[in-house]
Amino acid sequence: MISAGDFRNGVTFELDGSVVSVVEFQHVKPGKGAAFVRTKLKNVITGSVVERTFNPNDKYPEAFIERKEMQYLYSDGGIYYFMDMETFEQIPINKSVLGDNFKFVKENMECKVMSYKGNVFGVEPPFFVELKVTQTDPGFKGDTATNVMKPAELETGANIKVPLFVNEGDVIRIDTRTGEYMERA
Repeated sequence: MISAGDFRNGVTFELDGSVVSVVEFQHVKPGKGAAFVRTKLKNVITGSVVERTFNPNDKYPEAFIERKEMQYLYSDGGIYYFMDMETFEQIPINKSVLGDNFKFVKENMECKVMSYKGNVFGVEPPFFVELKVTQTDPGFKGDTATNVMKPAELETGANIKVPLFVNEGDVIRIDTRTGEYMERA
């Protein structure tokens, strides 16, 4: 059990039948009345964020989120297969569990598979990936205005905006959290 007075960023606990993580917290001691804890909580399964206040003496059961490094093997229809790097056990995960940023993951990349009580609720790809540009329009010589971007398709099928100097066949680094071009690799 964890008391609301002990809340810190990143603490996970069970609240009203769901698992939430503390995003922001503030201990408030007004001049008049009792102290309280003002928080922003993120539901780890749905991703929704709510603001809520607690009495510092309230107690809640702690929730332990398991983050395990696994290798993405292949997909078969709407099922994606991951392999545990220690036991070599293969785990099928439904496409609905994967986030939007999974479009930057190619086969044999390592990802963090997040689960709570054995139920997988999310897959976190690496923060930065290097992918090959498979299709993009050529940049025109002399067209060098600042921050001019063009569409490009990557080897995983994802589409992003890249600078004019990037050509087909180039390997580029992408930030999977924002889906933006970082640099040429």
